[in-house]
Amino acid sequence: MRITQGTFSFLPELTDDEIASQVAYALGNGWPCSVEFTDDPHPRNTYWEMWGLPMFDLTDPAGVVYEINECRRAYPEHYIRLNAYDASYGRQTTALSFIVQRPTNEPGFRLDREETSDRRVRVRMHPYALDRPQGERYNGDAP
Repeated sequence: MRITQGTFSFLPELTDDEIASQVAYALGNGWPCSVEFTDDPHPRNTYWEMWGLPMFDLTDPAGVVYEINECRRAYPEHYIRLNAYDASYGRQTTALSFIVQRPTNEPGFRLDREETSDRRVRVRMHPYALDRPQGERYNGDAP
């Protein structure tokens, strides 16, 4: 199952050249970029681990692409995303966010249904990746 979060999530994977083009677009608009990674891409997990600090002073896309590639080397089986921030509204807002790497195996989610009082039904989403300990969630085959 493919996780769909952020811009371009329904498109095929972006190539490195396409990622560099998006970085150039963000920097051209004055949006600083940051790189984040996680092995828990649950939709409510909005705070991923940061790879370094946001790159407020970069104007060349090559610097951002370099940091993406360093994060890929350090975490080859994690989700990695790029965020671009727009401060023109007087506060830091996310203007662009997209996944630049996925693990080889994306096991997906299941829905757990629970019936409660008064015939109410609650549904919870459970990622199969959480059945394994952190750091080992995407190694090997699906459970």
